[in-house]
Amino acid sequence: MAEQRVGVAYDAHRLVPDRPLVLGGVTIPSDVGLDGHSDADIVCHALIDATLGALALGDIGRWFPGTDEWKGASSLELLRSTYDRVRELGWSLGNADCMVVLARPRIAPHTDAMRARLAAAMGAAPAQVSVRGTTGDGLGFAGQGEGAAAHAVVLVSR
Repeated sequence: MAEQRVGVAYDAHRLVPDRPLVLGGVTIPSDVGLDGHSDADIVCHALIDATLGALALGDIGRWFPGTDEWKGASSLELLRSTYDRVRELGWSLGNADCMVVLARPRIAPHTDAMRARLAAAMGAAPAQVSVRGTTGDGLGFAGQGEGAAAHAVVLVSR
């Protein structure tokens, strides 16, 4: 039987004007974007942290610190780099699930594109990756449109 491990993660960033909104490697039309050192893609960040947690390899800040080297980096490329290392260690993605909390815009029209890009970065099939959204019903910083959050669960196996 294959060895399996599960990781869970959460990431959040505030919404600001004059930044692109990048989620799951897809730029989504919006008048606001997420503030952060890289492209602030909370979906990729949560998936990276969940994966690193599953393998007890630390966290995203340890692998990709807030230094000039990573300023403006594509989080999808950071996810790809993480999974290159995961495969070197003999692991592969079983499945990943990510829930995005964002008042607006709606992400449903973009989730298939996100799944395809994320799966390619993780060396998996789109059927192994789920991205879903919820508005937060006006509750909390994400529900009130001040920011956005992503929760992720990842299963890896070897």
